[in-house]
Amino acid sequence: MTIATTNTPPLQLSVTSLQLLWDESLAWLASHFLQIGIACAIGAVLVAVMIGVRIIGNRLCRKHTSITHWPTTIGRVLAETRLWFMVLLAAKLVQSYADPPMIVLQTVNVLFTIAAALQGALWVRALIFGLVEHRAGDDGHGTLGSAMGIIRLLVTVILYAIATVLILDNLGVNVTGLVAGLGIGGIAIGLAAKGIFDDLFSALSIIFDKPFRQGDSIRWDKTAGTVEAIGLKTTRVRAVTGEEIVISNTNLLNKELHNMARLNRRRVEFKLQLIYQTPAEALARVPDLVAAVIEAEKKCVLIRCGVTGFSPPSVDVEATFDVRSEDWNEVFATRHRVAIAIVAAFTEAGIEFAGPDGKAITPPVVPPPEGSAGTDGKPREPALPPSA
Repeated sequence: MTIATTNTPPLQLSVTSLQLLWDESLAWLASHFLQIGIACAIGAVLVAVMIGVRIIGNRLCRKHTSITHWPTTIGRVLAETRLWFMVLLAAKLVQSYADPPMIVLQTVNVLFTIAAALQGALWVRALIFGLVEHRAGDDGHGTLGSAMGIIRLLVTVILYAIATVLILDNLGVNVTGLVAGLGIGGIAIGLAAKGIFDDLFSALSIIFDKPFRQGDSIRWDKTAGTVEAIGLKTTRVRAVTGEEIVISNTNLLNKELHNMARLNRRRVEFKLQLIYQTPAEALARVPDLVAAVIEAEKKCVLIRCGVTGFSPPSVDVEATFDVRSEDWNEVFATRHRVAIAIVAAFTEAGIEFAGPDGKAITPPVVPPPEGSAGTDGKPREPALPPSA
């Protein structure tokens, strides 16, 4: 890719050429002052128009819209337009009207080539930053700020390296060796720092793809906890058992992650075991009893309830329902209330739960402690059977 210029030989910088530029410029100013004045006026108007466009871009940057991010992004690109590029672009547009000498024409072309390459790098950098920030969003915890620092550095180095190559190529310099050297150097750096770049790009994937955020409860393998910090190399998770777990971003993304913070409902299953002596009519009433208990809770929705099988000690009943809440503490409290209500409903209906031996679970009879009311603290003789 090259920047289009006029078919003029490359400008050779030397003391002689600088003296020639000075002499021909003075002669040109003296003989074409009227055309130069008109060209300068036209150029000033063009610069004023471009400054106005940049002001519009600055206003678009300050105007936030929830519909689309493109006005803000385009505004950032326009706001990056530099005054030196405006001046050289205006000079490039009006140079033919002023009829400058060849050496002045070459000078303007060279300066415009350099300015256009640098300005293009600024525009592309602003566009990339706008798209990246929109895609990543603002997590409010500084992670994006740390990542954006790395992204800014990488994008800036790459774009200015490309701009330098374009400038040298348009100035007639053979850049084949330079491009080959940059490619080999980039490969060597990439291989040497493979582990660092793996974790870095994994961190960027977490920030942009958002599988979880800081403060989310996640679970992987046999570990569960709350995300405390997302770094550029590691993620720190506070386990439910209290300790802090530090895991590299690459290893974390290779796991099957469960984000518990994004549940809009939690499913709860109760497995109930009833004695075989339960009448069929009572078993038929179990789904209605459970449904009445669950529907009494505002955020509970019954999924299914019924007899699921016959195990050796009991008749098995399963009740499944959803609690529509993301707060685990609320889900836990709701499950507790439902369990107590089911016990109360079954007790009132005369439905008994089965123990391990298949018999009804009854509360054990505990004898009163010695010395309590109604006792004299001495062991009593067993009562004799009444005589015939």
